[in-house]
Amino acid sequence: MPASSLPLYAALPILVGAVLVLTNRRTRLTHALAVAVLLLNVAAGTLLVATVRDGTVVAGHVGGWDLPLGITFVADLFGALMVTATGLLTLVCLWFAIVSRQTGQGYFSAMVLILTGGVNGALLTGDLFNLFVFIEVMLLPSYALLVVARRGRGQLMQVTAPRIYITVSLLASTLLLAGIGLVYGVTGTVNLAQLWGAAAKSPEAGTAFAIILVALSVKAAAFPVHGWLPRTYPFMSPAVTALFSGLHTKVGVYAFFRLYAIAFDGDERYLWIGATVFALTMIFGVLGAVGQTDARAILSFHMVSQIGYILMGLALFTPLGLAAGVFYLLHHMFVKASLFLSTGAVELVHGRHTLGGVSGLGRREPLTAIVFFVAGMSLAGIPPFSGFVAKLTLIVAALDAGQLAVAVVAVVVSLFTILSMLKIWGAMFMGEPQEAENNVGRVSIPLILPAFALAGVTIGLGLGAEPLLALCRVAAAGLTDPSTYVEAVVGA
Repeated sequence: MPASSLPLYAALPILVGAVLVLTNRRTRLTHALAVAVLLLNVAAGTLLVATVRDGTVVAGHVGGWDLPLGITFVADLFGALMVTATGLLTLVCLWFAIVSRQTGQGYFSAMVLILTGGVNGALLTGDLFNLFVFIEVMLLPSYALLVVARRGRGQLMQVTAPRIYITVSLLASTLLLAGIGLVYGVTGTVNLAQLWGAAAKSPEAGTAFAIILVALSVKAAAFPVHGWLPRTYPFMSPAVTALFSGLHTKVGVYAFFRLYAIAFDGDERYLWIGATVFALTMIFGVLGAVGQTDARAILSFHMVSQIGYILMGLALFTPLGLAAGVFYLLHHMFVKASLFLSTGAVELVHGRHTLGGVSGLGRREPLTAIVFFVAGMSLAGIPPFSGFVAKLTLIVAALDAGQLAVAVVAVVVSLFTILSMLKIWGAMFMGEPQEAENNVGRVSIPLILPAFALAGVTIGLGLGAEPLLALCRVAAAGLTDPSTYVEAVVGA
C-alpha cells in the first residue's frame, strides 16, 4: 500500500460526513452512504494490516514536505489493528443506532463519519500537534452526538452529563496542548520519530511529556482522573455509549502506549509509577462497580477497571506484556460495546435498567440473555472467551517479569468483576418476570443482533486467539524497539 494513501483514512470519512450534513433530511440515503464508507474503512484497515503484518512500517509526508515541517502519517501493525477494530466497532454501533431509531434526522450518521476520520487520523498521525488536532476532530462531532442521540428528556443528569463530558474534554485538551507546546519549546520538534528517547535523555522533555501523559490519562479515564466517566456514560444513549467506549478512551490508551514507547523508550525508571497507578485503576474501578445498583453504572465503572488491565501491559514493558496489552485493548472494545448495546436494547424496550427495575429476562428474552452472558463472562475472564486469553496472557507476563503483586491484583479484581456481573445477571435475568413486564413487548431480533455480532467476535477471539496474538507480538516488538518506525519516517 502506498504511503500517499494514508491521509485518505482520515480525509474521506470527514469529507463524506460533511457532505451528509447538507443532505440530512434524506435519512435513508445518509445511512446507506455512511454504512458504505464504514465498510470501505474496515476493508482498507484489513488491507493495511495485511501490508504491515510482518513488522513493516509505511510512512509518508503530506505534500512532499520534509521533516520537521511535513505532516507525517505512519502505519505500523499496532495502528493498523486499531484502525480496523475501531472501524468495525463503529459500523456495528451505527447499525444499532439505525435499528433503534436513535439517529436524529440523519445527523447521527454524518457525525459518526467525521468522528471516524478523527479516530483514523489520531491512530495514523506521526506528530504530536496533529495528534491534538485529530483528537479535537473526534470531539467536535461527539458533542453533537450527545445532543442528537440524547437519552431521555427532562432528567437532571441527561443535561448535566454532557456538560461534564464537554468540560472534562476541554480541560484535558488544554492540558494536552500545553504539554505539546512545552515539548516543542524544549526539543524544537513535535515529530514522534525525531522525539525518540527524548524524555529519557532530558529531564525537561520528560516533564513536558509527563504533562501529555496526564492529559491522556484523563481521556483514557485512568485513576485518579477517572471520575468523569461513570458520571457521564450511564446517561448517554446506548449507541453513543457503546461508540464512545470503543473510541475515545481507546484512542487515549493507544496514544499512551505510543508516546511512552517512543519518547521514554521504555525507560524503566518510571515503570513502577505506571504499575502503581494502573493497579489502583483496576482496584478502584471494580470496587465502584460492586457498589452500584444501575446496570450501566456498573458497566461504566468496569470500563475504568479494564483500562487499568490494558495499561498494565504497558507498565510491564516486556514483549509479552505489551502483546497482552494490545490484545486486551482490542478484546475490550468489542466486549464492552456488546454489553452496552445489550443492556441498551433492554432499556429501550422495557424502559428500565436499574437492578430490581426489571427481572426474569432470561425467560422473556433468551437471546438477549445469551448475548449478555457471553459478553459478561468474557469481561470477567472466563474461558473460552477472549477475556480469558487477555487476562491469562497479562498474568503470565507479570509473573515472567517478576511482578507477583500485579498478577495477584489482576486475579483478585477478576473475582470482583465476576461478582458484579453476576449481580446484574441475578437481578435482571433470573427470577420471575414482574407483572408489569407481561404487557411490555420483547427485544426484537434486529435490535439485539448488533450486540450478538460483537459477542460472536469475543467467542471467535477466544477460540482462535493465536493468530491475533501473533499479530499482537509483532505490534509489541515495534513498541519495544521503535527503530523501524523511526527509520521509515526519517527515510520517507
